[in-house]
Amino acid sequence: MGRLRKTDATITREVDSGIAELVPDQDVPRAWVLRLNGTPQSHVDLDDPTHLEFEYLRRLGHVADLVAPEGDPIRAVHLGGGALTLPRYIATTRPRSTQQVVEIDAALVDLVRGVLPLDRNWRIRIRTGDARAVLVRAPEDTFDLIVTDVFAGARTPAHLTSVEFVRQASRALRAGGVYAANIGDGGPLTFARAQAATVRAVFPHVCVLAEPTVFRGRRFGNFVLVASHTELPVAALTRRTAGDPFPGRVEHDASLTRFIGGLPPTTDATATLSPSPPKGTWGLPDD
Repeated sequence: MGRLRKTDATITREVDSGIAELVPDQDVPRAWVLRLNGTPQSHVDLDDPTHLEFEYLRRLGHVADLVAPEGDPIRAVHLGGGALTLPRYIATTRPRSTQQVVEIDAALVDLVRGVLPLDRNWRIRIRTGDARAVLVRAPEDTFDLIVTDVFAGARTPAHLTSVEFVRQASRALRAGGVYAANIGDGGPLTFARAQAATVRAVFPHVCVLAEPTVFRGRRFGNFVLVASHTELPVAALTRRTAGDPFPGRVEHDASLTRFIGGLPPTTDATATLSPSPPKGTWGLPDD
């Protein structure tokens, strides 16, 4: 998910989901990496909330930039909190936005709030609970953007990968709203391809963002799935993704059909955890 340089100034706490570490970024003053059970989860630059260090967060930032006219406030819900990197970004680039963050680990929320405090003027509300349980209770036609970025360790929980779950997200979106999900996969890409099929079973407009080597299964990495009931800004997403420090590409329409390769959507009955990344991926230890 991102690079990590560990120093003696690391803050380590036991949280509900394991061991959390906040590691200072030696290259960026007042910037930190959140590492949970050995997996880098978030990078936060306290002096510049628009600085998105991790590539998958840059992709999600592109989606957030294009979900409404530049600078307009939006209503967003983030399923999975981490160090609140994307909510900070949206609060800065879209002032007066109303955002809700759902994070199951209350102790992690306390740690992040204590060490990496939010601006008092940001309209960010944090709720503790299971992402799907909170989404089910959300009112219909409420959000402009729903982001799913939930990892148990380095794997996406099974109950957040099914067509039934995606339907709940669809129900909570406003007309023209956008659903985005970050997942990890590698090798034959069976999980990522099935997730694309799952999202496309609910939304008529879908695209997937990733680096070319990840799309080819040559290495394990992040896929960002983007979906809506109205046409997506695919051309703009393609330009922005191609211009990233680690350029990516966007699969949609016929190329997305080829990527899916006929795999069926995932249901609650067939859902599984996402694959475990190989050792050495995203800074995971090799031993």
